[in-house]
Amino acid sequence: MTLHGGCLCGAVRYETEAEPIFAGLCHCRDCLKATGSSGAPYVGFRLADLRMSGATKRYTNIADSGAPTSRLFCPTCSTIVYGDGGEEDKSGIITLYAGTLDDPSLFQPREIIFTRSRPRWAEAMMHLPQYETVPPQ
Repeated sequence: MTLHGGCLCGAVRYETEAEPIFAGLCHCRDCLKATGSSGAPYVGFRLADLRMSGATKRYTNIADSGAPTSRLFCPTCSTIVYGDGGEEDKSGIITLYAGTLDDPSLFQPREIIFTRSRPRWAEAMMHLPQYETVPPQ
């Protein structure tokens, strides 16, 4: 199966036929702040297994572990497309943000990490009224 994805404006694109190395949902404070949500769905791949196009801009900070972590985003629409361990990272592994998949239903999480910083409201959301589109006013 080929996975395709990219940013909101389409300037940054990727595709792969590789199987993910890992996949999950991260609730670390960095992911909460970077996404402005309850966490970040991620899928890990070897960079060598991805075909990528388009320019990205990098933001690097120091994670709770003390190691650098980078998020790479489209300089036009600001969509965070993927992350890695910083410019000095030699692992060859990147983490795609699953929300950037053209078909996000293909995302199959295997783990949830940093539950210690998961907002309480994130656990209760499935009990709220749900609408397929914007609710009637």
